[in-house]
Amino acid sequence: MLILTALLALSFSQDAIAKPNVFVDPALRTELLARAKKDQDVREKLIREHRARGLGPLQLPADVLREMRTIDGENITWLKDVVEKRGWPGKMLVGSDGAHAAWLLVQHCDLVYQKKCLPLLEAAAKAKEADFADLAYLTDRVRIGEGKKQLYGTQLREVDGKFIPEPLEDEGNVDKRRKEVGLPPLAESLKIAAEKYMLDEVRSQPKK
Repeated sequence: MLILTALLALSFSQDAIAKPNVFVDPALRTELLARAKKDQDVREKLIREHRARGLGPLQLPADVLREMRTIDGENITWLKDVVEKRGWPGKMLVGSDGAHAAWLLVQHCDLVYQKKCLPLLEAAAKAKEADFADLAYLTDRVRIGEGKKQLYGTQLREVDGKFIPEPLEDEGNVDKRRKEVGLPPLAESLKIAAEKYMLDEVRSQPKK
């Protein structure tokens, strides 16, 4: 089964997000979290329906795909307005989880806007208003979108029932770069991805 992971967030750092303390705009945080949940829910639905309908490797359920694109369009239109009026939603404004949610929405917008947001997210990370792990994901997403090799190995694709990273720059030092931004070793992330999306290789392994 092949589902291109460009459709998925693969945001494995979510469990490590610190609980928010004091932030300026709780209403904006609530809206960001609600929109991020819709983003993830429809992608989980896409995977469930793909399996339930027994579709081929390159087939996706058209109705769910349309639903996902509608949600993405609404989210990005809304986020663009927020960023234009308020700047990048950082931790002080919307909490750690709210800032992470803003990053998640940008992951699923067009390349032009991702490139526009990349320096905003970089500045936020340097000011401790965003996580460097999120910056690594968006950096890789933009590089792959531009036809370049990624730096951190965050962008994966499924081939013959196994997740592999998209082409990597200086592959030998990828785990060093990942460690610098707070990401686990690439092999560990590949295992998490396989377990999260239940690839054939994982399902066939004996229980321990």
